[in-house]
Amino acid sequence: MKKFSLALAYMLISIGLFAQDNTVEMATLLRSSGKIWVVVGVILTIVIGLFIYLFTIDKRVKKLEDK
Repeated sequence: MKKFSLALAYMLISIGLFAQDNTVEMATLLRSSGKIWVVVGVILTIVIGLFIYLFTIDKRVKKLEDK
């Protein structure tokens, strides 16, 4: 399991290094117009919502396990 996670980390790092050479026009346009913060805000809202949902499900499961 440890070797698998290490191999996965190396693959993700190498993919990130290859992606550094290309410039995405859409990202440049969003940065220049300031709309990138809207995208970041929406993504953060979704991620925070998922974490809250998972924590509430965990509490419910613990409550059912205690019964």
